[in-house]
Amino acid sequence: MKVFSMKHSVLLVIVLLFTLSLDIEAQQCRPSGQIRGRKPPPNQCNQENDSDCCKDGKYYTTYTCSPQVTSQTKAFLTLNSFEAGGDGGGPSECDKQYHSDDTPIVALSTGWFNHKSRCHNNITITANRLSVAAMVVDECDSTMGCDEVHDYQPPCDNNIVDASKAVWKALGVPEDNWGWLEITWTDHACKPSGKIRGKKPPPKKCNKENDSVCCAEGELYTTFNCSPPVTHHTKAHLTLNSFEKNGDGGGPSECDKKFHSDDIPIVALSTGWFNKKGRCFNNIIISGNGRKVKAMVVDECDSMRGCDEAHDYQPPCDNNIVDASKAVWVALGVPSDDWGDLDITWSDA
Repeated sequence: MKVFSMKHSVLLVIVLLFTLSLDIEAQQCRPSGQIRGRKPPPNQCNQENDSDCCKDGKYYTTYTCSPQVTSQTKAFLTLNSFEAGGDGGGPSECDKQYHSDDTPIVALSTGWFNHKSRCHNNITITANRLSVAAMVVDECDSTMGCDEVHDYQPPCDNNIVDASKAVWKALGVPEDNWGWLEITWTDHACKPSGKIRGKKPPPKKCNKENDSVCCAEGELYTTFNCSPPVTHHTKAHLTLNSFEKNGDGGGPSECDKKFHSDDIPIVALSTGWFNKKGRCFNNIIISGNGRKVKAMVVDECDSMRGCDEAHDYQPPCDNNIVDASKAVWVALGVPSDDWGDLDITWSDA
């Protein structure tokens, strides 16, 4: 009997510590406000999967942020239907479509969803001594709720991974226990997607301004369709690029099909971070050389393709590049003789 109580005491301490660590981490992200609940119209709140409905007059906390993403981000797994007529409400935010609950997909709290930047990216969820890869297709809105768009359900907490039944099955959780589970998750590891073979540029067709590298005949170059996870201090390499016409940046910028002055702080991001134009015209904060600078994303540093006319016969970018105008280098106080490659960190502004 004594041993039995000791085991339960230890288990209780572990659960309390886990919960406390979640609370401490969540405190770094403070509530942004509250919304007042209202009673749903008849038959207007789908309680499939034991979903909560808003209560008239009750105040619900809202968040515009989530805890920092790490290699083991602590969260709560909840159950959601992504199908038409399900408790997930409208179609998914990433593509405005419904999805089968038999595929491993998730919605993330607003901060982690990060303005669609994780749309169609895979995350790895770990719990119950098992792991599963699931694709992000929707937002679990932490800023709004209690209306028709949100199926008259309260705002999500800021640490929610709202998952299809396929995720719960993959984690081996008995169906009677579906609905609420402590988990950890991380962005899926970014591995090379392939290689392309270099070809020698035609005469005068590779602009070596800013010491740009030209493709070598027959050399194999690694490609990536992803980049490392974005955090508050995302490690990267800062490189130098010209965004002006006839510069080494090649054609016009991907975001607006225009050329831009190198005297303004602008950047191109590796393909994964560029995220199918998901960061176009957004600002990022770059930290390096003991200084910080805000720069706007206007182009993609293509990690998938290269060694052709469209890419000025230069190799594909690595998957961790922030390719910056000279204005960024000036703002960071780097001597012009040292421009070209600098270890930095960056985050979304």
